[in-house]
Amino acid sequence: MTLPSPDEEALDRRSLHVRIAADLRDEIMSGDLAPGAKLPSTTHLKARFDASSATVQKALQLLKDERLVVGRAGAAVTVRENRQRTIRPAGSLTTAAAEAPYPWLADAAEQGTSAHSTLIEVGEVAPPADVAAVLGLQSGELTLLRRQLLHINDAPAELVSSYYPLTIAQGTPLAEARKIKGGTPTLLTRLGYPPRLSVDRVSARVPTQEQCRALRLPSDLPVLRTLRTVLSDDERPVEATVMVKAGHLYELRYEFTPEA
Repeated sequence: MTLPSPDEEALDRRSLHVRIAADLRDEIMSGDLAPGAKLPSTTHLKARFDASSATVQKALQLLKDERLVVGRAGAAVTVRENRQRTIRPAGSLTTAAAEAPYPWLADAAEQGTSAHSTLIEVGEVAPPADVAAVLGLQSGELTLLRRQLLHINDAPAELVSSYYPLTIAQGTPLAEARKIKGGTPTLLTRLGYPPRLSVDRVSARVPTQEQCRALRLPSDLPVLRTLRTVLSDDERPVEATVMVKAGHLYELRYEFTPEA
């Protein structure tokens, strides 16, 4: 590894332990350091990054706090199994039978993990501006909000806020403070608004205070924010969902079929 010149270091004002953690994090997330693999020894890392033992240990502690590695003082530090999970966004649009598990629960089970959701809030609210825009709402118009927190292996994984036009949601199970059997795609279909198209806008952002608390984030690592608009017949927007997850623990997988 070629160490940066002083001029290059001046462009990265992060503390050295933060920069060391960033390089190791990238190697973990790209698979160069595979699940179960031992991280290089402290002696090796000291030489590689021209750092002290204390600085290396601070970098490793960051990775432990981020749930990317495990280990204790005096023992080898290893990459955590399932340190990054692949999410297939299209799967959440799949309808399910009334007694079948939600598609995302089935997907978690296939990856050898347990999952559940907690309904946090149901009520009429003014939506964020970008949500109002994709739903085609007038200024000040309210929506029905359903907010839930998804857990994987009892750890918070994703904060999900779904917004529905009141003309669609009022007087339906969407407005009730309970889980919906089969998920909202199934219910929307039953209400006469079958999901036909989903449009995702994905961005990386610094987490808000609410997101940090809900997801128990250890630092200001970016989160992945997906704004999904679900369209029904005649391209009518029937749902807008904001999904926020820790950027260092998840990747999104999209599959495309080339147009003829």
